Amino acid sequence: MQRPAQAEQRDERDQRAKRLHRVLVSAAAVPVMLIAAGCSSDSGSDDTGGKSADIAASASASPSPTVQAATYKSLPEPCAVFEKKTLGELVPKAPKSGKQGTSDDTSARASCSWSSLDNNGVKGSQFRWLNVSLLRFESDVSRGAGDEQAQTYYEKQVQDAQAVDGAKSVKSQPVSGTGDAATTVTYDLKKKEGSFRQQTVVTRAENVVITVDYNGAGLAGEKTPSAATLTKLAQKAAKEAVAAVSSANGEGGTGSGTGGSGKTSPSPSASASKSASPSASASPSKSAAKKS
Repeated sequence: MQRPAQAEQRDERDQRAKRLHRVLVSAAAVPVMLIAAGCSSDSGSDDTGGKSADIAASASASPSPTVQAATYKSLPEPCAVFEKKTLGELVPKAPKSGKQGTSDDTSARASCSWSSLDNNGVKGSQFRWLNVSLLRFESDVSRGAGDEQAQTYYEKQVQDAQAVDGAKSVKSQPVSGTGDAATTVTYDLKKKEGSFRQQTVVTRAENVVITVDYNGAGLAGEKTPSAATLTKLAQKAAKEAVAAVSSANGEGGTGSGTGGSGKTSPSPSASASKSASPSASASPSKSAAKKS
């Protein structure tokens, strides 16, 4: 029996509709898969890129700390910083060689002293004492540049010299043409042996601090030497010490002007002075007062 034409047409339409439905369903599934795959890929890429960016940012934000290298790397022989003629003027009756101070590192800390007693019998005696101390500061990341540490110590030495117990008529004055900074502190001290006149010249040459202590006294009735004469001699000695430091580091120093590059360093913070190395065990100016 033949099926009616309308039934055949209906069946054919149903089959076409089913095929179209399957095509549409398949076509809709493809974008979903692509979107899911794209999201997964983007997520992984973001994580990797983010980590790389963080590492790069951290590296650029935290560079290795640096500090300017110190100019002077060594110190001169302390008992040879002065010319023989100068020693003859300052301490004429002193032994030929000075007395070198103890130090566990002479490239960082050194000192030398001379004592002179010109005994004129019943007419009295003239006493002179000369001491030079040198302290070199090395640049350090945690403590700062060597010349900055030296500037802090220089200022402290000047203050100590101005505050010696028993000092009378204390005066201070800057000294030109000697290192990067220099100050002379003068005062009088009364002792049972007589009246002593003290001159302390503190000088900074780059990363080295030089302290020259020089005092004189007239004993047993001898006349006390003038402060002007002693100060002039002490300042001459300080200038020679600056030249010796420059020469010991391969420079033809003259003792005048600046030591090395000639730049003046700003005074660092107080914390830098506390951590400066090596630290002084005792102020040379206070030591001078005890020796007087």
